[in-house]
Amino acid sequence: MHLFWEHGYEATSLAMLREAMGLTPPQIYNAFTDKETLFRKALTRYHETEIGFALDALGAPVSTREAIRLLLLGAAEAYSRPGKPGGCLFVSGALAASPQAQAIADELKSYRKASEAAIAERLAKGQVAGDLPEGFSVESFAKYIAGVMNGMSIQARDGASAEELRIMAQTALAALPPEEQKRGA
Repeated sequence: MHLFWEHGYEATSLAMLREAMGLTPPQIYNAFTDKETLFRKALTRYHETEIGFALDALGAPVSTREAIRLLLLGAAEAYSRPGKPGGCLFVSGALAASPQAQAIADELKSYRKASEAAIAERLAKGQVAGDLPEGFSVESFAKYIAGVMNGMSIQARDGASAEELRIMAQTALAALPPEEQKRGA
């Protein structure tokens, strides 16, 4: 998982995988069939172990503003963790995919779209609760937040610190409507 996260799908060679796992090529193929299957297993593992901050933030029983704050600040911390590759595997895994790796790029895109949909779902829940104005476009703002998170991931890959990513998160939060605009307030 860390090799794919650090180098991307295509740049991670069989030799790198062999060395990291201590397996011979036949053992790798017997265990995983092919590199694409191994990558998909790495994506599943990443989803299970590395994005808990997002699930926790979006499911927290807090205001919408606080949920989005927790999401963005969680990303700032997760994307810049010491001892782990910078950024998010779902963003960096196939940034420069060749036509031969289009299926992988499409799969990563589906993970990113699912994240965006989860953000939109949380925003819609907040809108129903009166945290956001009726005319507020949850789909557009979800796309914006997902775009900010993707940008934070790339910034982290380029060496941005957790503090720099937190500043990006705070800047993005300023785009939320003030709480005094809540319906019925």
